[in-house]
Amino acid sequence: MKTTVIIPNYNGIDYLENCLRSLESSFADKAPAFEVCIVDNGSVDGSPEMAEQLFPWTHIIRFPENRGFCAAINEGITRARTPYVFLLNNDTTVDPACIRRLERRMDNDPRLFSAAAKMLSMKNPDIMDGAGDRYNALGWAFAIGKGRPSTDYNTPMPIFSASAGAALYRKEYLQKTGLLDELHFAYLEDVDLGYRARILGYRNAYEPTAKVYHAGSATTGSRYNPFKITHSSRNNIYLIYKNMPLFQLILNLPFLIAGFFIKTLFFCAKGYAGVYLKGLGEGIRLCTTPEARQRKFRFKPANFGHYITIQLELWLNIFRRH
Repeated sequence: MKTTVIIPNYNGIDYLENCLRSLESSFADKAPAFEVCIVDNGSVDGSPEMAEQLFPWTHIIRFPENRGFCAAINEGITRARTPYVFLLNNDTTVDPACIRRLERRMDNDPRLFSAAAKMLSMKNPDIMDGAGDRYNALGWAFAIGKGRPSTDYNTPMPIFSASAGAALYRKEYLQKTGLLDELHFAYLEDVDLGYRARILGYRNAYEPTAKVYHAGSATTGSRYNPFKITHSSRNNIYLIYKNMPLFQLILNLPFLIAGFFIKTLFFCAKGYAGVYLKGLGEGIRLCTTPEARQRKFRFKPANFGHYITIQLELWLNIFRRH
């Protein structure tokens, strides 16, 4: 087997069974084509028991409490013994050929760190949920193509980072970049990981033939809520501190100030300005802690050319909306 599928789960009883049945449909003659590891964050809805009973070919790791998305994924990666790991949200269903096509894409390009699946809306499969992530000099991260016609995204392309909701990663390179940063808890952890990979000269790509259908917001609720806004703004400050060396921070500072100002106005109109500013404050405080300083990705002159490539992309992505 080449791949271990890692599914973090927290009270996912409404979605997990369909997710696992879709994976089962990938098996030829019911023989598992990959390993499946469910890491449960202290669910109380019976979802891990359901998986254990109906899908005995899965391996279930149980945490006694909710340790967050990153901790769950990292536990799965650490236990995996395959060259690839496929990170998958529990509120998804997977096309039978998805993992095989992602494996082929990675096999054909040894510099690829990750390959992102084509994520489609489960409610309307003609609409994109995401084709990987972009990040720009304003400090904004966004899912490529979200809400647009799926036919607009039928071509493979390089991306800034893969969405950890449905992407294949090369474990060998994860040992060099480090795993998901558990200080994030949830949100932007995949952009942070992709950023680190780019600093080391690896690439991330989108593979349109590998399809995943995503319900969205199954664990944390609606698109805008205090939990999401607080953690996203907090983690964005930390992401910038962690990955941008001083010269890159200076280059981006005017754009970042503008980006934070625009976001404040946006969330003010939504009634969440206080929540957003609270998250920014938490992010600044996080960056002063010993834990954050220890995790800062250290600048190395050998990576200077990679930083320049990243910087040009950050500027270019200001003008890319999809």
